[in-house]
Amino acid sequence: MFRRKLTALDYHNPNGFDCTDETQFRNCIVWLEDQKIRHYKIEDRGNLRNIPSSDWPQAYQKYLQDVNCPFGVQEKQEAVDWLLGLAVRYEYGDNVEKYKNCQPLAASSNSDKAVDPLVNLDSNSPDFKAGVTALSNILKIQRHDDYLVMLKAIRILIQDRLSPEAITKASQNREGVPVALDKHILGFDTGDATLNEAAQILRLLHIEELRELQTKINEAIVAVQAIIADPKTDHRLGKVGR
Repeated sequence: MFRRKLTALDYHNPNGFDCTDETQFRNCIVWLEDQKIRHYKIEDRGNLRNIPSSDWPQAYQKYLQDVNCPFGVQEKQEAVDWLLGLAVRYEYGDNVEKYKNCQPLAASSNSDKAVDPLVNLDSNSPDFKAGVTALSNILKIQRHDDYLVMLKAIRILIQDRLSPEAITKASQNREGVPVALDKHILGFDTGDATLNEAAQILRLLHIEELRELQTKINEAIVAVQAIIADPKTDHRLGKVGR
């Protein structure tokens, strides 16, 4: 799963890299820091370079925190994939002119057909899990055992809060109308004046939401009526007599 990124970074053995092999894993982390990421000064990389040390996991955990990696030591594959992505980004940033002139690969014969990127999505792939987890961390969405549920929550949040329409609506200044709470009867008494006022405010907000919903329902009814209220007669189907 790491072959493409390792190849892009000119790693010496992209095809044979085994993340589950502890020695290969540690060597790869050190190589990424020494050659690509370079977050630490050279003199500060001693603990990370000391691969045989029993304290290496602690040094690695500190390194993940220092580079702001959203994954921990236990999430080995996700963390490696994230570090590889960071290294690719830095590699491109250091050689913008070189990669800017790269020619795209030849398009396949079926390139004219629209392809749904979710058709071949493997929800059990570490790449998929790493991407969903990173997005959930950025958007402050609670983690869930089912990554598809997390992806659905991310989609809903983006549609409701981050879509161009939602941003435009949120940026509009809505002028409110002063309301005298004492003129609105609550209908019950909580025994506390502050709670009574809070309940009145919640009721008024709920009524406002119901009005907006009713407006949308009315608009939908009008749209449907515009379609069915003006039927077109096809005289060719008419028949006289038997």
